Amino acid sequence: MLVVLTVISSCKKFLDVVPDNIATIDNAFTMRSQAQKFLFTCYSFMPKSGTLADDPAMVGGDELWSIPERAAFLDMAMGFQRKIDPLGDRWTPMYQGIRDCNIFLENIDNVPDLKTEERLRWIAEVKFLKAFYHFSLVRMYGPIPLIKTNLPISADVNQVKVFREPVDSCFNYITQLLDEAAPALPLTILSPSTEAGRTTRPIALSLKAKVLVTAASPLFNGNTDQANLKGADGASLFNLTPSLAKWEAAAAACKEAIDLCEAQGLKLYKYNPAFQQYALTDTIITQLSIRNSVAEKWNSEIIWANTQSTTVGLQQLVSTWWDGLYLDGTTTRGELSPTLKIAEMFYSQNGVPINEDKTWDYSGRYGVRTAVNADKLYIRSGYVTAKLHFDREPRFYADLGFDGGVFYGQGRYDDKNASNLFYIEGKFKQKNGKGKYGFNTVTGYYIKKLINFQNVVNNSNDYSVIDYPYPLLRLSDLYLLYAEALNEAQGPGTEVYKYVDLIRARAGLKDLKTSWSTYSTNPEKPNNQDGMRAIIKQERLIELSFESQRFWDLRRWKDSERELNNPIKGWDLSQTTDAAYYRTTVVFNQSFGTKDYFWPISDNNITGNRNLVQNLGW
Repeated sequence: MLVVLTVISSCKKFLDVVPDNIATIDNAFTMRSQAQKFLFTCYSFMPKSGTLADDPAMVGGDELWSIPERAAFLDMAMGFQRKIDPLGDRWTPMYQGIRDCNIFLENIDNVPDLKTEERLRWIAEVKFLKAFYHFSLVRMYGPIPLIKTNLPISADVNQVKVFREPVDSCFNYITQLLDEAAPALPLTILSPSTEAGRTTRPIALSLKAKVLVTAASPLFNGNTDQANLKGADGASLFNLTPSLAKWEAAAAACKEAIDLCEAQGLKLYKYNPAFQQYALTDTIITQLSIRNSVAEKWNSEIIWANTQSTTVGLQQLVSTWWDGLYLDGTTTRGELSPTLKIAEMFYSQNGVPINEDKTWDYSGRYGVRTAVNADKLYIRSGYVTAKLHFDREPRFYADLGFDGGVFYGQGRYDDKNASNLFYIEGKFKQKNGKGKYGFNTVTGYYIKKLINFQNVVNNSNDYSVIDYPYPLLRLSDLYLLYAEALNEAQGPGTEVYKYVDLIRARAGLKDLKTSWSTYSTNPEKPNNQDGMRAIIKQERLIELSFESQRFWDLRRWKDSERELNNPIKGWDLSQTTDAAYYRTTVVFNQSFGTKDYFWPISDNNITGNRNLVQNLGW
């Protein structure tokens, strides 16, 4: 069947469109090799997750800050979104991907030399991609037009001017596609060298779980803030009454995905030091387990990683704190900076929030303290740094770099000799501080988590970076989604605690019940639904920090208005003395309103199709 190019992006172009791919569509499906190329074209629309150029979740919220001219999506975090040429607009590329998926599905049966089993697998892969592209749009724009099939060339202008569908219809269609895809997908990739990044049945079920948790979350489930968003035909686009059944369905989907993933051998990653050159302490093994769960490619915890994200190496360069290295015009300069609020989000060493730990000096956290030898694996012995940096959980030290903090990696692991441990000197004009040529941290913090621990400094001008495909779904993410859905559906219980505690154990923490009953000023918190909800949220924000998750989680929980109306803070980077450096400073005063939960639809698209009603507030 003849098809048109995606005119949904600008319907006024409809009469001018001459589909340049019509002459080649028939050729694309004349033999298996050509059809396979078209299959890979369908994959090519995957967003480049984890990159500053294509992922708004990196610096579009409050988790990471940077130098404005170096990170386009920082403009979104600073409140400069607009409806004319919106920042991070994915409307056109995602619908182009959906268009090509439809072309594939409509023509794949024409390929004569394709075995039935392979044909069914390819169809399933493309249905999965079509579901993911629709889901990517729903997360950004809310209710969207569903493009189930491409329009024929004979379609008139009115057929092209599609409507936004109710948000429940959008989620139902996405899950329908995933249900159709899953049975024909392989359980695992048998040839990683040729098929890495292609989808599997565990990926499909895990994405379905995430989709259903999103659909059950407050942003989409009973969101009365969207009561006035109606389609051009006057129909409501949001349900206004929360549904418990959505959480129940989400919990069931999460458990099904977990069972299948574990049956295929997926498990929480733990670093194996068997082939390590140096003897490592349990402290360092725990840190490497946390870091490598993200940065070691295709490890035991990775359900789905995005092989389209080919610039992870560059992300590591701009995140790394190392001083004075210039590679092809790119320096390692620590410019991608965690914010002070993120540093405060991590637990104390007792596994509870620092403002709840009755043994931790929360009111004195901005004072200074000298590290002793017992701190040497986390903080350089004898170094003066903020009290905030002491007696924190292992994920704090695995994920964050800070003034005086030890930075494992770059090829050196001799923790028996503290003088051999790399550490950060971050005050004004120190080797990693502000005031020197090039860029620097803007908050006083650096990312460790996303940097592969095997990256090696060979000499003053050579920093070898080990790339890895950016993880989209990890088993820890799935565990926490299940705990969240189950808590919302039934309240706290043994099963909820189990999956949170598995993640805490890998991070070197005691179980929830013990930690809260022993150390918290609110010992009953895990025993009620509201308290457990708060715990699960904080666990997600900690465990998945810097992985493009917080941005979306705050939105679906409708917590962005609370979190993104607080100032972005850091230390006083222009100071040389300890007391002066450790004064909090405001980097930027953020603001976030109800309208900001969803992207504006570009004015060009609205002008071309008046059936595409604009999101509220834009």
